[in-house]
Amino acid sequence: MKTEILNTASELFLNLGFKSVTMDDIAYEMGISKKTIYSQYNHKTELVQDVSFHLLNQIFEGVDAIIHENKNPIEELYDIKKYVLQHLKGEKSSPAQQLQKYYPKIYDALKSKQYSYMQACVCSNLTRGIEQGLFRKNLNIDFVSRIYFIGITGIKDTVIFPIEDFPAASLHERYLEYHLRGIVTTKGRQILKKLIKPNHNQ
Repeated sequence: MKTEILNTASELFLNLGFKSVTMDDIAYEMGISKKTIYSQYNHKTELVQDVSFHLLNQIFEGVDAIIHENKNPIEELYDIKKYVLQHLKGEKSSPAQQLQKYYPKIYDALKSKQYSYMQACVCSNLTRGIEQGLFRKNLNIDFVSRIYFIGITGIKDTVIFPIEDFPAASLHERYLEYHLRGIVTTKGRQILKKLIKPNHNQ
């Protein structure tokens, strides 16, 4: 039962937001009593925490699978971006913003885990890009990986990037292009140009 509650809550939180969805909503969606949910979770905060890390771990698993396909580092980043947006429903309910506002302790713990994982992935991506002649040899990998993390988390701030003006899909697309244009070689730029046009049309 706990798995079913977790899966249903994940869908509702992603579609409607962590703040908007109540335990009653989850119970109604599942056709069970609220008492049944409370037999597994003592309070909503506990459920929010479980859902948050459940979603993050699912994303990690999906990203790991993409990395294991051994595509070139530029294509890899585009595939990861596409996967994450699809998995998070395009972030139409701004889950990260709601989590930060209403559940700051959970948000901080989640961000710390996300940073550790992303730092390793991005450093590996940059290293392989340099080895393949797609990224500039003089890159400071540690610096660029940290800047990338700050950017990818910063564009989720809906005060700076209002959703009505900056839809999630196009915002992530433009940020990724911005990141790559600053680090690619001439060889890498040729691959990037092929990816930019079809992605802009999606």
